[in-house]
Amino acid sequence: GNLNALMETNIAALQQLLCPETVDDLDDGPIVASAFNTPGAIGPKQPAKPAAKPVQRPAPKKQTADIWTEDEVVEAQVASATQDPRQRPEYDIRYKQAVTSEDMYLGMSGKDPSSASCEDMVVTITLPDTAIADIQLDVEDTSIEVRSPRFRLSLPLPHRVDSKSGRAQWDGAAGKLTVTLRVQREYDFLRQH
Repeated sequence: GNLNALMETNIAALQQLLCPETVDDLDDGPIVASAFNTPGAIGPKQPAKPAAKPVQRPAPKKQTADIWTEDEVVEAQVASATQDPRQRPEYDIRYKQAVTSEDMYLGMSGKDPSSASCEDMVVTITLPDTAIADIQLDVEDTSIEVRSPRFRLSLPLPHRVDSKSGRAQWDGAAGKLTVTLRVQREYDFLRQH
């Protein structure tokens, strides 16, 4: 009995603090929980806000079905099988970091093992039964092309590279051409410490 009366008094006092205009008298009836439907219903009533004015946006740009813009399209011309009957050789792209002992043991340069911290892209192309004199190599900033009497590879690169400072090495015994290219990312200057 006393506990229920005390709880009703406390609830009524709390309700009087939160919503003074809604509580006239505790004896008028039971406290209805539906008065507090949302947290926004607690406290004094706020005046209604005027309706928001619509924001004028600039006219949308011309919509096209193109996935890429002209600037994003790689300029490498990939020959179809009907145009060039030569085989496409196997190739592999790997990334290489210049790591010092400070990087390994002290982590002073802030490099991590991800490809975002790599300086070079190494493209290894397998050209079996091919002589070095028969290989033509063309490197552009966004693509690499290798031609021989038996093989042709026209490969768009995943990152822009410095085509002027690349290095190529031929391993005749294994029939592998290894091309090492310096990666040029747009925001590399942010990663330098």
